[in-house]
Amino acid sequence: RKLQLLDDSVWEKELVVQKTSDTLSACRLRSKMLAKQLDHVDMEIEREEEAGNVAAVSRLQAMSSRLCTELEREKELELRIALALKENLVEMWQIKTKQGKYNILHEQLQKDEEKLQMQYQEEKEVRIWKEKTTALQAEGRCRTQEKREEEARREREERNKKVLEDAKRNHEKAVCFLRQSMARIREKNAKEEVKAREHMERRIQAVLSLKTSITSNRERLQTLQILNKAKALEAKKEEMKMKEGILAEGGNVIREIFLHKRQQEHEKKEEAFKELQKSRKMEIVSRILQEKASIHKQKKSQSPPKAIKARELTLFRFLCFVLLKVWVTEFCLKIAQGTTKHEAAQNKCRVIPPSDLLMSVRESSENTPQDVLWESGDEDSERDKTLLVPEFPGLWSRQYDLHKVPQEDPTQLAIRAMRKKTAERKTEELHTGILHKQIVPGREHKGCAFHSKPSCIHFKDFDVGQIYKKRIVLTNASYSVNYCRLVGISECLKDFISIHFDPPGKVSSGMSCEFLVTFKPVINEGLEGEVMFMAQTGSFSVPLKCTVKTCILALDKELIDFGSLVVGETISRTISLTNSGALGTTFR
Repeated sequence: RKLQLLDDSVWEKELVVQKTSDTLSACRLRSKMLAKQLDHVDMEIEREEEAGNVAAVSRLQAMSSRLCTELEREKELELRIALALKENLVEMWQIKTKQGKYNILHEQLQKDEEKLQMQYQEEKEVRIWKEKTTALQAEGRCRTQEKREEEARREREERNKKVLEDAKRNHEKAVCFLRQSMARIREKNAKEEVKAREHMERRIQAVLSLKTSITSNRERLQTLQILNKAKALEAKKEEMKMKEGILAEGGNVIREIFLHKRQQEHEKKEEAFKELQKSRKMEIVSRILQEKASIHKQKKSQSPPKAIKARELTLFRFLCFVLLKVWVTEFCLKIAQGTTKHEAAQNKCRVIPPSDLLMSVRESSENTPQDVLWESGDEDSERDKTLLVPEFPGLWSRQYDLHKVPQEDPTQLAIRAMRKKTAERKTEELHTGILHKQIVPGREHKGCAFHSKPSCIHFKDFDVGQIYKKRIVLTNASYSVNYCRLVGISECLKDFISIHFDPPGKVSSGMSCEFLVTFKPVINEGLEGEVMFMAQTGSFSVPLKCTVKTCILALDKELIDFGSLVVGETISRTISLTNSGALGTTFR
């Protein structure tokens, strides 16, 4: 590689020297031409001076000065080129001297290259010989393969002959079996036809009976509807009478009717609660009886004192839990009915103490058979101690003053009161509809405070009687914390649309909340409306659409072009009619 680089550099320097020598010779030639032109101009100046032509003399003097400057430039360029030529020659001779040092290596390199070429030639001959041998072997293999293929072809022909003979014999057998199977199938089809006729007759009779039952049920339904209408008319008459009586007395009609309805609902709830309480009491009694039965079964397998102790403990725990649950339900019912705190405290004092519970357990234990033996007095005392202390603390174990307020830090109380006031003020403003502008440093929020995804609630291609649900996400697009509450829906949607929306409270900027829209179609008609909300910055709404199934027919061609025709020629074109809607239709 180094010798190659030296050769390349010598060649480059020789080329540079040749170019510089050429430019030097050209420069010298130009300087000679300029000197001749200058001599010629001097002779012309002398001639014109003798003739007395001043204009020509000044022109020729300017030309001679220009030629002098060009001549000086050419001489300077010639000197520079000569210096560059000398430097290039020096560098070239230095490289050649360096190249002369590597002459021995250069000769050795040439010898190595000749040896390498000889080696390549030998490898080439060996490769050719190997390829010839492989070609001969391939020819031999091809001949053997042809022989084997010929033998295989003969065997295949013999095998095909045997297969054809076997196929003929099998075909004859198959025809015989097919006739027999066809006869069996005909018999089976005849039996199935008879069964189908009988089944059809039974279905016809069932349809007739169903028709008669439908007519009778329709009549009953009509009578029930008439009775319901009569009850509704009576209720309206009673309501009108009540209104007239209240108006005659000079009272508030709306308030009295509202209180009357609320009282009726409360009575219904109370009746339902009593029924529920009865069922729970029955369930408790059944559980106690089951517990007694199970204890009676297990007393033989366990030791007598342990069995009695476990039974008392389980009964005690179960009765404590049941009575506590019953007291809590009664207490909640009393509070709902509007009892005072004093009555609630009295109800709270009705809780049965553990001593009475223990006596009831002891009475139940006395009814056990007499063959059960008790342990010594130490065990009796231990048992009494364990039963007197319940597993979990009850309301009777604490002397708690209901009117006593725990002492707290005054700063915490002030902070809590201030937070409560601000929360109440904001909720009142939100309920009354007082709007606030949201102004942050540099800009003011304008437009809708919440964005819904999707932007339009669309129930399309619905079926009557089905239930459709969609979950909508509301995102706070304002610049700060905002509130959102549901105002209502359009009047035309109230019978078909129900919305489940839990007010999220404070919604930070960029956060979102969800609400569920349920659509129960009763009529096959399109509906349009909106779901209305109220935010801290103003009201907004989400549009809602319900579209029925429709048929949307479209052709794939607007123009049928048959092009140029010959008389008597017949050409056909295909047109596709596509229904992209959800409702099928007929066409002509």
